[in-house]
Amino acid sequence: MNQQPEIQVGIMAEKTIQFQLQGSYQLPTGFNGKVFTIAVEDNQLQLTDESGYKNKGDEFGFVASGAADSFLLKEVTIGINFHWEQKQDQQFRGSLKLVLEDGKVRAINRVPLEEYLRSVISSEMSATSSPELLKAHAVISRSWLMAQIIKSKKLKSETTPYQTCTENEHERVRWYDREDHRLFDVCADDHCQRYQGITKIISEKANAAIDATLGEFLVADGEICDARFSKCCGGISENFEHVWEPVYHRYLSKIVDSDEAATTCVDLRHEDEAESWIRTSPGAFCNTTNQQILSQVLPDFDQKTPDFYRWKVDYRQAELSTLIHKRSGIDFGEIISLQALKRGHSGRIIQLKITGTKRTMTIGKELEIRRALSSSHLYSAAFVVDHLDIQKGIPQHFTLIGAGWGHGVGLCQIGAAVMGEKGYNYKQILAHYFVGTELVVHY
Repeated sequence: MNQQPEIQVGIMAEKTIQFQLQGSYQLPTGFNGKVFTIAVEDNQLQLTDESGYKNKGDEFGFVASGAADSFLLKEVTIGINFHWEQKQDQQFRGSLKLVLEDGKVRAINRVPLEEYLRSVISSEMSATSSPELLKAHAVISRSWLMAQIIKSKKLKSETTPYQTCTENEHERVRWYDREDHRLFDVCADDHCQRYQGITKIISEKANAAIDATLGEFLVADGEICDARFSKCCGGISENFEHVWEPVYHRYLSKIVDSDEAATTCVDLRHEDEAESWIRTSPGAFCNTTNQQILSQVLPDFDQKTPDFYRWKVDYRQAELSTLIHKRSGIDFGEIISLQALKRGHSGRIIQLKITGTKRTMTIGKELEIRRALSSSHLYSAAFVVDHLDIQKGIPQHFTLIGAGWGHGVGLCQIGAAVMGEKGYNYKQILAHYFVGTELVVHY
C-alpha cells in the first residue's frame, strides 16, 4: 500500500432519496441543476432533476471535480435499530454513486480514506477529547477499515460461502458483522463506524489527530489488525471469537481495563465469579462518572444513559415473553428461566438457554442475545438474572443486572478516554488494549 486508497461508504437505502449538489459535479448525461430525486420504478432507478427531466437506469454517478465539492442527502436514518434511531439531513464530500439494492436506492459515497476518517473521529468522539484519545481512535479506525477491505477481497475469492448462522431445533448461533455489505466497503452507521460526512463540524483536534498519525496502522504478525472498539467493556475486555467468527486473534483477547494487577486472576467464565463481578462495581479505567470525560465519548443522545458500567433492566412475565417472541421469532410461551450456559472472559454470555412453557432453546452469540432481550439492543450480554415472584414454577418478574455497553472487544472508548486524561499517550493506550501489536506507516 503506497498511497492512500479511496473507499466506498454505504450511506442510506430508501425507496426514494432526495439530494442536493454543492460545488462542481460531473452529471449523468442529459441532467442539469443541483437538486435531484431518485426512486425505484419497475425495478429500475428513476432519476429526476429540478427541471423535471427524468430517465431510468441501473446506476447513476455524480463525480466530484474538487476536494471541496459536497452533496446533501435528505433524511438519513442514523442509529438504525438502536434506542437513539433518528433522521438527519447529512452532507458529504466526495463523489456520489446511486445503485439498486434489494428494491431500494442505495446511496454510496466515494471518498479518500483519510477524509473518511476525519468525519469518523469527529462523529464518534467529541472535539473536547484529549489529543491522545483522538490519535488512538484514528489508528484503530484506519486499521479496522483496511482489515475489512482485505477480508472482503479474501471472502470473494473463496469458494465456500461465508456462514454467520447455524440453527437447529435446539440451538441458534448467529453473529453480526459487515459481510452483508456487498456493494460497498463499510456502512455509515454504528453497525460499522459512525460516519456523518461534514454534517458535524470536523474539529481541528480531529484533523490534528489524523495528520499526526497519517498512514499509521496497527499490525500483528505482519497483517493489519482488525481493530475493534466498543463504548464500555465493563472492566474486562472480551475475546473476538466469542462475539464474531470462531477465529482467535491474539491482539483481541482478554485484558483487564486497569493499571492494577489485582483483578487479573478473575475468571468470569465461571458463573460464581461472573455473578460476583457483575453484581459489584470493581475499579477500572471505564468505571467513571466524570461527565467531562464521558462527554468526550458519548454524544448528547448517548449521555441520556448514565448507568453503563453497571446497569439494571426489569421485565414483567408478559412483557418479557412477548418481547422474546417478537424479537427472536420463537414462541417460548411463558418464560421459566434464562440461564447462562457459557460466558466469555468479560462475563458476556455466549450461549443463553431460554426455557419456556412451550419450548426450550439455546441462543448466541452476544448480539443475538442482546437483540432477543430488548426492543433495540440490550446494553451488553454481560448480565445475571434474578427470577422473582415465582408462582406455580413461573417467575412473574425478571431483573437483569448487567455490566458494560457494547460487545467489549478491543478498545474500550470510555476507558481510553480516562487513560488519555491520566496522561497516557496514544501508543500506550493502543498497547494496553491491543497486546502484542506494533505501529507501521503504510503511506
